[in-house]
Amino acid sequence: MFSLQTIFGKGDKFYGLLEASAGAAHESAVALVRMLQARQAVPSLDEFMLARRREKDLSAQISQELVNTFVTALDREDIEALSAALNKITKAIAKFAERYSLAADRLGDVDFGARGVMLEKAGEVIVQMVAQLRKGMNLETMKALNDRLQAIESEADRLLLELYRDLYGGRHDPIRILLLKDLFELLEKAIDRCRDAGNVVYQIVLKNS
Repeated sequence: MFSLQTIFGKGDKFYGLLEASAGAAHESAVALVRMLQARQAVPSLDEFMLARRREKDLSAQISQELVNTFVTALDREDIEALSAALNKITKAIAKFAERYSLAADRLGDVDFGARGVMLEKAGEVIVQMVAQLRKGMNLETMKALNDRLQAIESEADRLLLELYRDLYGGRHDPIRILLLKDLFELLEKAIDRCRDAGNVVYQIVLKNS
């Protein structure tokens, strides 16, 4: 006969899986910053492929554990929603890295660094927010973290508007405009995915506070 402690201990494993998933997303962002700083003509995608594979494995493990576990630390739909949101972060980063690698030799004069650092900071906040779920549903702490995430996303939106102003200023040829617009919007989307994951965490805390 299982004790309640044993049953709830099994449910508690989801914290660890979600924390690992958030860590994989942050590692992808860190790898992206390194790639952008290196400015290689043919960047390696190995780190992004590994992070993406790790994220997929964690997502599959979470889904399997939801089937096998009777009692979960959080509501099942919340675990599924957060897992899906975290998975989309690494997917968005990998997509940007793939597109960037195809045109890196023509983008030596373009600085993606500021936006890459913003993405890394957003990923760091996500790690902190997910870690807070295990520590307790502290609404004030979570709100402060979510506000930081929203501020990063707002700044990214502002930078994107500046990019549009530059692109449509008449000094770029049409092909370069399309290339830069695509890449910057993909990077912006990755930051938006962090915001989405943060919103899921925040809603979980609101529901349980």
